[in-house]
Amino acid sequence: MTVIVLTNCPVGLRGFLTRWLLEISPGVFLGAPSTRVREALWNEVRQYAGQGRALLAYQTNNEQGYTFETHDHSWHPTDHEGLTLIHRSAPHTQRAAQRPTEVPRQGWSKASKRRKFGDR
Repeated sequence: MTVIVLTNCPVGLRGFLTRWLLEISPGVFLGAPSTRVREALWNEVRQYAGQGRALLAYQTNNEQGYTFETHDHSWHPTDHEGLTLIHRSAPHTQRAAQRPTEVPRQGWSKASKRRKFGDR
C-alpha cells in the first residue's frame, strides 16, 4: 500500500499521479505499485512539486510496518532507536505562538488586516 499526499502542488502533477494511483480525496493518492514504480513516482513528485509539499507513506518490513518520506515539509522523519518519529523544527512552534497584537507585515491587503486585527 502506498499513499502520497500533495499540498499546494501543480495540477499537472496530480494528473500525472492518477495514471498509477487513485485520488481518493483532493491531493491524496492511494495505490499498490511495485517498488520500482513507487520510487519513480516519488522522484517525479520531488522534481515537479514546485512550491508545494509532499508526503509519501508506504508499507515495509520493519517494527512499525510502514515508513514515510517528506518533501519540503517543516516536519522531518527521524530515526529514534529503530522507530521513525516526526521532528518538528523550533521556528514552526514559535510562529504559532505569535501575539495577535503584532503589527501586520507589509503587503497584506486592507481587508485581511481588518479581518485579523479589527478596524484601527
